[in-house]
Amino acid sequence: MNRTIYTLLLCLYLPIAVFKIIQKNHKNGDWFHKLKNQFGFVNKIPNRTIWIHCVSVGEFHAAIPLINQLIDTFPSHKLLITTTTNTGSKAVQKHYKERVFHCFFPLDLPFAIKRFIANVGPDICILLETEIWPNLVDVLYKQTIPTLLINARLSGRSFNKYRKYSPKLTRNTINKLTLIAAQNQNSAERFYKLGAKNNKVTVAGNIKFDQNLTTVKAVSQEMQLMIGDRKVIVFASTHIGEESQIISSYLKHQDSLGALLIIIPRHPERFDEVYKLIKKNNIRVVKRSSNDSCEDAQFLLGDSMGEMMSYFDVCDVAFIGGSFSTTGGHNMLEAAALAKPILFGPNVFNFAEISSDLIAQNASIQVQNTDELFEEIITLLADEKRRQLLGNNAKQYFLSKRGAVDKTIKIISQHIKT
Repeated sequence: MNRTIYTLLLCLYLPIAVFKIIQKNHKNGDWFHKLKNQFGFVNKIPNRTIWIHCVSVGEFHAAIPLINQLIDTFPSHKLLITTTTNTGSKAVQKHYKERVFHCFFPLDLPFAIKRFIANVGPDICILLETEIWPNLVDVLYKQTIPTLLINARLSGRSFNKYRKYSPKLTRNTINKLTLIAAQNQNSAERFYKLGAKNNKVTVAGNIKFDQNLTTVKAVSQEMQLMIGDRKVIVFASTHIGEESQIISSYLKHQDSLGALLIIIPRHPERFDEVYKLIKKNNIRVVKRSSNDSCEDAQFLLGDSMGEMMSYFDVCDVAFIGGSFSTTGGHNMLEAAALAKPILFGPNVFNFAEISSDLIAQNASIQVQNTDELFEEIITLLADEKRRQLLGNNAKQYFLSKRGAVDKTIKIISQHIKT
């Protein structure tokens, strides 16, 4: 596939994309603003601008230490943070308020990108993790705007897809990037195998390790009052299909569990769906948003935003979702930073190196299905020393990997004129 065919396919898909945006956002009225941004209609930014793109709330939270250092290091610049999702947008605006500009990321169509860049006028564009957009990168390249892919990761699965379906387009695109700062050596080697030229890729580490992963004690205390003195198991960032598997295995093992289960769906639009699913199975459930006592409840539904660290704070065992689905798992480091024993399923390709390291450091347990998961949970709840060992090892691993933000700032500084 070349870029012309890629663009044509995007144009053909455009009506469907617009329909989905309207359908998903019509209730809150955000659809018009989001569509305007995605077609490149944004307010002009008078300042010199550093543009950083964070897809969703997870990428944004991981990037906060980097964003803070960019603000401090380049006081004459204004930061523009783009997101793709509404949850990411809300997180940016809640955290930084007027300190940064925010808008939604443009569609990867030349006319939208050119209009967007003309209004923004960035000195540099910083993309995170896996954001390789052929038309965006091409336009930035032709306008000689430095474009960095930082905290870059490339799973074996993504590597195989790029190599199979679009090897030429991928090679041309990554070689128009100014630099790729990879999370680890495995990802760096995959970029080279896709055709990245010599000296195009460097390894800077994973900025997720530099997050300030602390809890809001008032929130944790409020949760603890809801929970009481019971043991707690957190099922964090679950996806469709995972909750039903968890419930099915719970019903088989409930007589051996005296613990409260907290399920936190990854996407807030699924809160009601998961609540109804739990109720349908005749399980007593309380919503976090109700702030009611969990004394008689079997499940607590984590239907709140921005409280994940407090959920981990009050738990005894943490399961990381997206690992029993095709999603590829989610961030294990939040639980690791709080010294919690971590469990996850077989599909963790998004965090392949971290999951392997945690297992090697005796800091986590990988299971193949939810029945095995509950058997491990029951064993852990009965063995406090092992829970402490796993948790302490996880925290030590987390602390040992810090420092990527400083390396990344040095790389970025080489491409911004002060």
